[in-house]
Amino acid sequence: MTTEAHTKSSFGTAAYGGAGWVPRQMSHAQELGKLWASYRIDSEWRTLRAVIVHSPGPELDDDLDLEKSLMLEPLDGGKAREEHAAMCEAYRSAGIDVHHVRPEGRATPNQMFCADLFVMTPQGAIIARPAGQVRAGEERMMARRLADLGVPILKTLTGTATFEGADLMWLDEHTAMIGRGHRTNQEAIDQITTVLAEIGCETIPVDMPFGTMHFMGMLRTLDRNLAVCWPRRTPLATVRALQDRGYNVIFPPYEDDSASYRAMNFVTLGPRKILMVAGLAKYQDFLEEHQIECVPVVTDELSKAAGSVGCLTGVLARDVAP
Repeated sequence: MTTEAHTKSSFGTAAYGGAGWVPRQMSHAQELGKLWASYRIDSEWRTLRAVIVHSPGPELDDDLDLEKSLMLEPLDGGKAREEHAAMCEAYRSAGIDVHHVRPEGRATPNQMFCADLFVMTPQGAIIARPAGQVRAGEERMMARRLADLGVPILKTLTGTATFEGADLMWLDEHTAMIGRGHRTNQEAIDQITTVLAEIGCETIPVDMPFGTMHFMGMLRTLDRNLAVCWPRRTPLATVRALQDRGYNVIFPPYEDDSASYRAMNFVTLGPRKILMVAGLAKYQDFLEEHQIECVPVVTDELSKAAGSVGCLTGVLARDVAP
């Protein structure tokens, strides 16, 4: 038996565009902080508001093959967890929200390096695609957690693209620079260039020197007009682009040693304030001479895994330009 409701014409109803239809009122950007979480960034130096991390668990207690696991030295899992917890507490003490990935099942040894697994933009996240086979799938855990937090995902890389978030740095509100090298290839840069253009942002690619890991190790931003670069390794195009935008570029007394690598591995908490690796007096003195407030945390054990504060920290949100 056919009911009257099923025989009545649907033409003119709201579902089919009739008078009752109400079109969506706001753009995607306007919905941030309303339908979506307000997490976004458009700089590397404005006040940090939220980060995402993975606190290492039993995955670091295994007898790891250092080469296959991309580690430098054997780790003491207990010490590494204590150092990571202290780093998280330092963020909380600075008033920064700390979120955790909470991967399903047993995590991989490199899951803790959250900076590699995504990058934030003024309108959402781009999910990375790590270059090393041992890290394949870590990005899925990050994507799931970002979605749970209400972060819009603008792009998941496809094809043979490889990209790690520590290879992209924001120079200003509309310009990102990407390091092309060991971890990020041209196919990824092409895809990222397209998605950033859709939100009105430009991408500038630069080549990384052979034997380096991430662009993060070449450039860190301390304030709207102050950046620190690695002498003799930072691409000329990077320094010139910074100078063209009014940055004073400073070059610390770096050497080709582990202390120098760790000295660049900091996170800017806000204008002229950073969270950095403890025990690097020469570099801390240099930064303090430039009126940078340094908050040191110990990462001696974690650094054996070829990363430190900057690598461990996925930056979710900073204040943005008005």
